[in-house]
Order: sequence, then structure tokens, then C-alpha cells
Amino acid sequence: MGFQSENARGQPPISGHPLFWSRQWARAMLLTSTLPTVVSSAGVSKKGWQRLFLEARPRLLAWYVVLMGTCIVVSLLLTRHMLINRSEQQISRYLVQEVESFRRIARARDGRLEEQLDAFFERNTFKANELVLAWVDGRVYRASAGGDLAEGSLRRVLSGAPARGRLEDPDDPRIFVTEPLERGTLVVTYAMATKIRELDETITVALEVSLAVLAIASVLAWMAAGRVLAPLRTLTDTARSIGETDLTRRIPIRGADEIAELALTFNEMLDRLQLAFASQRNFINDAGHELRTPITIIRGHLELMGDALEERRETLALVSDELDRMSRFVDDLLLLVRVEQPNFLNLETLEAAALTEELFAKARALAPRHWQLEVSGNGTFSGDRQRITQAVMNLAQNATQHTCHDGMITIGSASDGQAVRFWVRDTGEGIAPTDQTRIFERFARAANSRRRSEGAGLGLAIVQAIAEAHGGRVELTSCPGHGSTFTVVLPRTSAES
Repeated sequence: MGFQSENARGQPPISGHPLFWSRQWARAMLLTSTLPTVVSSAGVSKKGWQRLFLEARPRLLAWYVVLMGTCIVVSLLLTRHMLINRSEQQISRYLVQEVESFRRIARARDGRLEEQLDAFFERNTFKANELVLAWVDGRVYRASAGGDLAEGSLRRVLSGAPARGRLEDPDDPRIFVTEPLERGTLVVTYAMATKIRELDETITVALEVSLAVLAIASVLAWMAAGRVLAPLRTLTDTARSIGETDLTRRIPIRGADEIAELALTFNEMLDRLQLAFASQRNFINDAGHELRTPITIIRGHLELMGDALEERRETLALVSDELDRMSRFVDDLLLLVRVEQPNFLNLETLEAAALTEELFAKARALAPRHWQLEVSGNGTFSGDRQRITQAVMNLAQNATQHTCHDGMITIGSASDGQAVRFWVRDTGEGIAPTDQTRIFERFARAANSRRRSEGAGLGLAIVQAIAEAHGGRVELTSCPGHGSTFTVVLPRTSAES
């Protein structure tokens, strides 16, 4: 018994099958992955292809299209498979009902088998794709008009095992149910080719619609990616426009997502850079000014120096004094540079009370003031004697410059379980609140200072650097007109110990 293929019966061309489209999609993905290499080997402009394949926006769109296209193909293939399985289950139940119909007729008629089969075929109207075949005494007794069975398929269903199933004939796939008879077999089959073709047409339409939707979604995704990546382009433009002379540009922050956080971080970095550049410029300007002044004084006096011995002595004394001031200034700068080096401190165990008395004795020799030793702390701590002495002497020297001859300067210390405090208190002019943070910067001086010509403005910066090297800090309490108190707070165990 022959069987005609579905293509010969008018099945749509293979291009309408979803498996065809899935294979075409796989080929397109393979072409996309190998296209940059092929184009590069062909000698096409590398810059243009880099812009197409390496920028974030095209790459995001490419990944979106690949992922969405793959999801569409996979989902349609799974949908096709599930629909075919569901159709097979429905058809299998229908065929079982056909067999049950024959059984009812057989029970109602106790006559010959041929009479039962005739009644079954006469009473039932079979579907176009349904083939019912009665095999009696080794031949076909009756058959419906649902086509023919191939010889191999017929032998399988007549074997009796199993009683139901699927014929995997590539030209004529069928669902079948068999019923053993007294002298043969009743075979009920249903051709799936037409059903599968209908499902494939539906899936193909769904695939075409999905691809059209994907094309529209890709355009919208391209626009959305452009809006999302706009802050990154602004960041790039801002970074390119920044120079040493212009660090004022900032990126506008919109929203609270990761890109907004990146823009905020970039703006904070620009703030730090602007502050660093400003500090560097101020450092260079102030250092140049501090060095230029004594050099000018020295040159002027040397040019005006006469032949008189006394005049030469005065000029040499003045030049020596200015050179000493320049030497101290350079030493202070080198000290601030060495602060960050690991060997800046030579730590040892110090007695707080003994060190306080030593500091007081040295401070009294700085200038004629009313010096007073306040309470001395007890206990030991880890620190660098020379650096701590240098810090307190700077504070004491600073106090002498801002107090009158009858002013009082107090030195004291205190300790507890965690820290040791050394303070210098004066009854001078005090420091304005707006200057209390700024005066610890390099080359900074208080706005109300009466002795702006003395020193380079590095003393307090050195005090703070020494305290921070020990893991401590400097505290300031001051009120204009009522003096100031500088306190060096050091931990009992230094950060470098």
C-alpha cells in the first residue's frame, strides 16, 4: 500500500516551517560573531567597525537582539512541541472513543464479526484524516477513506504490541489505537501531517509577528540605550574638556541609579582635583614669595654695601639672618615632605610628666612672657620625643608672637587610659572662627595677625603633621580677644608602633 508525501499533497514550502527559521537564526548569529574578523581581513576601515562593534550602545543593542531573538525562537519551538503533544493526546482520546463505540456495537450484536464491523462502519462518520481498517482472516475486510497505510506501518499495528502509539513514518506520521478481534484486528489511525502543517503555519505567523515586534522593540531599545548612556557621554565630554586651567565643569546628576552614582563620584573626584590643583598653585606661589623676599633683601643690601667696615658687618649680619630664615623655611618644607615616610618617627616610651617639665623649661627661653606650668599628666606613652618637642615648641613660639610682653602662656598635660594631651594656652588676640580651620593649612596665617611678616605659615601645619603621624590630632579652642588653646592629642600607643 503506497502513501503520498505531504509536499506532494500541497504542503507549504519548507521556508514556512519554524525549524527553517531557527536554522536561519543560528546562521545569522554565526555570521554576526565572525563578521568583524571577516571584515578586518578584507581590509575595511577598522575605526568604523570598532565604533560599530566596540561602543556600548551598539553592543547593548546587539546583545538585546540576540537574547530576545533566541528567546523568541526557543519559545516558539517549545510552543510548537507542546501544541503537537497536546494535539496527539486529544486525538488519542478521540481514537479510544472510536474503539469504545465499536465495543458497544459488538456487545449489542451477538452475530458474526462481519455484521458487527458492517454496523460500525455504517453508523459512524469518520473524519477526513482518520483511517479505520478492519483486518479479518489475513486481509482488509473494510476501510474508511482516510488514506492508506504503508506496508511497514501496517505490519507494526497488526503485531498487537503496543495497542496504541505513534507511527513515526516521515511521510505519514499517525496516531493509532488497535482492538483485537476474534479473527483479526480493528485499527483506528489519524494522520498527523495536516495537523502539524496547520500548527506550523500558526507558528510561522507568530514568528513573523514576533520578528516584526522585535524590530520595533530594537528601535525603541536603541533610543532607550541612548538616553541611559547620555550621562556617560556627558562624562566623557567633561573629562576631555578638563584641563589644568579649568576644573570647574561638573556633570548634572539625575535620578539615583548607578549612572547617577558614577556621575556623583566623578564630580567628587573633580572637587578633589580642583582642591589639589589650587593647593599646588598656592603652594608654589607662597613658596616663591617666601623665597623671593629674602633673596631681594640680600641682593639689595649687597648692592648697596659700602666699603666701611661697620657697614659691611651690618650687611653680613642681615644677610646671614635672611639666609638662616631661608634655611629654616626649606627645612620646614622638607619636614612636611618626610612626614609620609615610614622612618619619620623614632618611637620610644616616654614619661608624660617628665616630658611636660622639659617642654616648659625649653619654652621659657623663647621670649620674656609670664610662663606658667599647669598640671602634668602621669603615666607613660609611645612617641617620638624630638617630634613632640618640635610640635609643642612651634605652638609656644606661635603663642609668643601673638601675645604682648605682659601676656601669660600656660603649658600643661593630662592623660587618661587612651590618650595623652599636651596644650599651650595664651592670652593673646585669639583667632576668628572663620580662620580656625584654615590656619592649619600650609602658608596660612590668621587674618587678624599683627605679625604677618614673621614666619612662613608652616608652623601649625607641621604641628598637625606630627600629631597625625602619631595617630593623633590637634584641637583648637579660641575666642577673639580672649586668647587661644592648642591641644596636641596623642594616643598612648602610636599608630606606627
